[in-house]
Amino acid sequence: MKNTNENPWKTLSTNQIYDNPWIKLEEHQIINPGGGEGIYGKVFFKNKAIGIIPIDEEGNTWLVGQYRYTIDEYSWEIPEGGGPLKEDPLDAAKRELKEETGLSANSWEMIMRFHTSNSVTDEEGRIFLARDLSMGEQNLEESESDLLLKKLPFKDALEMVMNQEITDSMSVAGILKVARILGI
Repeated sequence: MKNTNENPWKTLSTNQIYDNPWIKLEEHQIINPGGGEGIYGKVFFKNKAIGIIPIDEEGNTWLVGQYRYTIDEYSWEIPEGGGPLKEDPLDAAKRELKEETGLSANSWEMIMRFHTSNSVTDEEGRIFLARDLSMGEQNLEESESDLLLKKLPFKDALEMVMNQEITDSMSVAGILKVARILGI
């Protein structure tokens, strides 16, 4: 049986290709587990991915909608954003929820840790379930000025996942996990 804790990849060299305030891209010359030489690109994110699913006493949730430049499509998603690597993920979740929806929550539960696309990036994410909500004012970033906010029954958000109206991976995973938690 193989030792699953031992890395079978060997790095021969690393070259930084690109760096900005959010990501860094490296190209690695490697020897793969089968012994062949090749290249591997690796994207390092400078923030953790943070997602929040707010649920109120009536079973409603909130989605945010915005046009996503990278996929050239409009996207409905759970409230989400980035938290600096050294910041407590819960603090980042509280900030992102307030920023995008105006909501604050008195009850928080971290329900999921995940890797967004582990074949090309080391990015790690966390999804939180937020309850006991109170409404306040949004505090959108400049890049979110077109963001729309939609309150809907959680079951409708789940249907949006099942009908492929929500395709954002963090939203899909989080909504499916909350559906399981809620027994839906």
